[in-house]
Amino acid sequence: MWTNFPLFPERASTIAGGVDALYFFLVAVALFFSTLIFAAIFYFAIKYRRRPGVAARPIEGSLALELVWSLIPLGIVMVMFTWGAGLYFRNSAPPPDAIDIYVVGKQWMWKLQHPEGAREINELHVPVGRPVRLIMTSQDVIHSFYIPAFRIKNDVLPGRYSTVWFEATRAGEYHLFCAEYCGNQHSGMRGRVVAMEPARYEEWLAGGPAGESLAVAGERLFRRLGCTNCHLPGAGSRGPVLVGLYGKPVPLEDGKIVRAEEAYIRESILNPRAKVVAGYPAIMPTFQGQISEEGMVEIIAYIKSLRRGSE
Repeated sequence: MWTNFPLFPERASTIAGGVDALYFFLVAVALFFSTLIFAAIFYFAIKYRRRPGVAARPIEGSLALELVWSLIPLGIVMVMFTWGAGLYFRNSAPPPDAIDIYVVGKQWMWKLQHPEGAREINELHVPVGRPVRLIMTSQDVIHSFYIPAFRIKNDVLPGRYSTVWFEATRAGEYHLFCAEYCGNQHSGMRGRVVAMEPARYEEWLAGGPAGESLAVAGERLFRRLGCTNCHLPGAGSRGPVLVGLYGKPVPLEDGKIVRAEEAYIRESILNPRAKVVAGYPAIMPTFQGQISEEGMVEIIAYIKSLRRGSE
C-alpha cells in the first residue's frame, strides 16, 4: 500500500504490520478527538456568542454525562495500552531459534559480527524467514540502532547489552540509521541491511573471507588471559565452572539468583566483585581495560558454546 509513498517506509518484517496498525489507530483517535474538540469550540463560540437576551444555562449536574466522558476515554486508552503492551512483549522475546548477531556501536560506525566469524562494518546481511537477535553494546556514547523498514529501533548503551529481534519477510536492501545524536558526525552513521533468501545467505557466508568463528576466537582469548586456570573442569574449583553455565540460574553470595546471560557474564569479567557466586571466594581480578568490546563478544560466544561433556 505504501511502497511508493516517499515519507513512509515499506514493510519488510513480521512485526511491521502490527506496529503500523497501532500507529494508524493512534493517529485516527487523535484526529477524531481533535476534530470533535475544535468543532465543539466553533459550535459553542457561535451559538453562545454575546448577544442581547441570549445566555448559556449552567448544567447543575449530570451523572450520565460524567460517565460518558470518563468511561469512553478510559476504554480507548485501555485498548491502546493492551495493544501496545502486547506488541512490546511479543517484540521483546526472540524465538529460541534466532540467529545471534553481535553489534558494537562506535563513533561513527556499526561493527557487526556473525557467529560463523563474518564481520561487517555498516552492513548487515540476514536471511529472509529466519529470526535474528541483535545483541548490542556501545564502545563510547549512546547510539540507537534503527531499521525503518523493519520497524525496530533500540538504544545501544555503553557498559551494557541490549537486545532486539526481527524477521525479514522480503529480500532487498534497507536503510540502517543511528537514531540518537552521538556527535558531530552522527548524520553519517548509517548503513544498509541486506535481506537475502536463505540459500543466497549461506552462499554469502561461505564466500566471505575465511576466518575463525567467534567461539574459536573467544577460546583463544580465554586461554591467553589465563581463565582456564579457574573456570574449567579440573581447575581446582577456584571459580565456578563455565561448562553448561549459559542460560542457567546462578546463586549469589548475598542470596540472590541471577541468570547467566550476556549482561551478567560481561559484568562478571569487568567487575567480578559485583555479583560473587555462592561458595567461591572473591579472588577474581578485574579485566577492565584489558578486553575490547569485540574481545568481550568473542569470550561470551565461547562461554555460550561450552556444553556438558566439552572443555
